[in-house]
Amino acid sequence: MFPAFLNLAARRVVVVGGGPVAAGKVEALLEAGADVTVVAPDVAPGIERPGVTVIRRPFDEADLDGAWWVVAAAPGDVNRRVRAAADARRIFVNAVDDPQHATAYLGGVVRRDGVTVAISTDGRAPALAGLLREALDAWLPRDIDEWLSAAEAARRDWKAQHVPMERRRPQLLETLNRLYAERR
Repeated sequence: MFPAFLNLAARRVVVVGGGPVAAGKVEALLEAGADVTVVAPDVAPGIERPGVTVIRRPFDEADLDGAWWVVAAAPGDVNRRVRAAADARRIFVNAVDDPQHATAYLGGVVRRDGVTVAISTDGRAPALAGLLREALDAWLPRDIDEWLSAAEAARRDWKAQHVPMERRRPQLLETLNRLYAERR
């Protein structure tokens, strides 16, 4: 698998399925700024909201026209059709808890102060990804926003001073160590 973070802001994303799992995916997609369309005969409470176009009917292949990303949160036979339609259009599809019909897998995600860490089990063990996410969340420093600010400032300096890439990490470690030395 190739790990990547997607910028879905203002990009059309289609969610096929209208149940509680789809509702959770819609929430995350809206937080990412996606233009969300849900296709399903019935939709759970919370799906119909600003920023979401709801099409109340069974899935049709043409629903994926113009989409950048697809979430299949429907029964297996529908997810299979979604996968085929997505493949024909060269669109990645995340089939929720249905890895055989997916071409992309979502990971357990920790977001804190501008830092995002994700872990995947290639769709094989989502519960394990969740446990690892919880462990990472507990392990990450609570003051990571200070780390990020220090790293950002250091990067600006490195670019201005043309510091070679191989010297940047050791210098960043020194910078972060100074954050803690100054607290003593």
